[in-house]
Amino acid sequence: MPLTSVTVLDMTHRILQFGTSRFLQAHADLFVHEARALGQDIGPITIVKTTLGGSRDKRLKAFATAGGFPVKLKGFKSGKLVDETVQVTSVCRALDANVDWLHLKEIFAHETEIVFSNVGETGYDLSAEDQLTLGIADTAPKSFPAKLTALLFHRFMNGARPLLILPTELVSNNGQVLRQLVLDLSKDLGDVFKNWLDQSVTFCDTLVDRIVSEAIDPIGAIGEPYGLWAIKRMAGFLEPLQHPCIVYTDDLQLYLRLKLHILNLGHSFLAEIWKTENFPATETVRGMLQISDIKNRLLELYDTEIIPGFAAHNMEAEAKLYVATTLERFQNPFLNHRMSDIYQNHEYKIERRMIDFIGWVLAANPSAQFPNLKIVITANLHP
Repeated sequence: MPLTSVTVLDMTHRILQFGTSRFLQAHADLFVHEARALGQDIGPITIVKTTLGGSRDKRLKAFATAGGFPVKLKGFKSGKLVDETVQVTSVCRALDANVDWLHLKEIFAHETEIVFSNVGETGYDLSAEDQLTLGIADTAPKSFPAKLTALLFHRFMNGARPLLILPTELVSNNGQVLRQLVLDLSKDLGDVFKNWLDQSVTFCDTLVDRIVSEAIDPIGAIGEPYGLWAIKRMAGFLEPLQHPCIVYTDDLQLYLRLKLHILNLGHSFLAEIWKTENFPATETVRGMLQISDIKNRLLELYDTEIIPGFAAHNMEAEAKLYVATTLERFQNPFLNHRMSDIYQNHEYKIERRMIDFIGWVLAANPSAQFPNLKIVITANLHP
């Protein structure tokens, strides 16, 4: 869908974004910037750092600069070379949830219309202290779900305006998982509050797909031209912005399976080779595929196990197209997508990307075989 010019409207601090990651900078923040440039009534964005510690304080301060930050998109898209820089100006301010908690509560209650989040794969983990700190007005709870619950309750007590929440964490059914965590944490906050959550707060499941391989100091990012944000429609849902990389859908499964079991699974397959066969610590995805034996092993995996698995679910054509796009993305000459980054949480990723794939395929074709995947699984996960 092309970007659409609309009449410029007065814009308020409509988006609150939990997370300062380079991914969000080159994904959601960029999309909002481009939509605003054409006059869409979206944003700007207030960024919130949720974790304790000062490792990202420098980044947090830099977000407040009027000039914005650079996002460099480099690589191939549909066979054509892209090398461009966008100066993103959609972020207006940045806060530390553990320092600016009282200010954050007021922004959340009175200004925010949309919430973005990307707090990592373990960002939904709860703390034993969460339930105790929910009712302390001037102290931020420890975990992200508890922070969100406390902020929602404050919003409820100060006008109870509707809210749209668009999480981007790499968690299956992320919106509904986050919603259930909030409901569980709300057990002592009353039925009227829970009814408001059900009726007025929309948690959408979403799926994101863009490789953002490097950060620019102090803020900014280098990513690939390919980008996708698939957002599942919910009852009463209104599309918050239009962008070529955003898809609104009634079913995320097609996008989820393609990304998880082709791109992500391919990454983990290469990471296994990188680790077990002792490739240099600085090796990248592109570098791995410049070794013909490794590239052929990945192609064999796609051709003999992955594409036939999708074919069992009548998705062969979509899988072949996505494999071709994935190989183009893997061989991007500009991105240094490091194997050491991909290898992090390797066992967890094998469960999600490989074991889940096998179970999904066997449900449709009980005779399917997975010799290459089972070698990786056996080497990492023990009964």
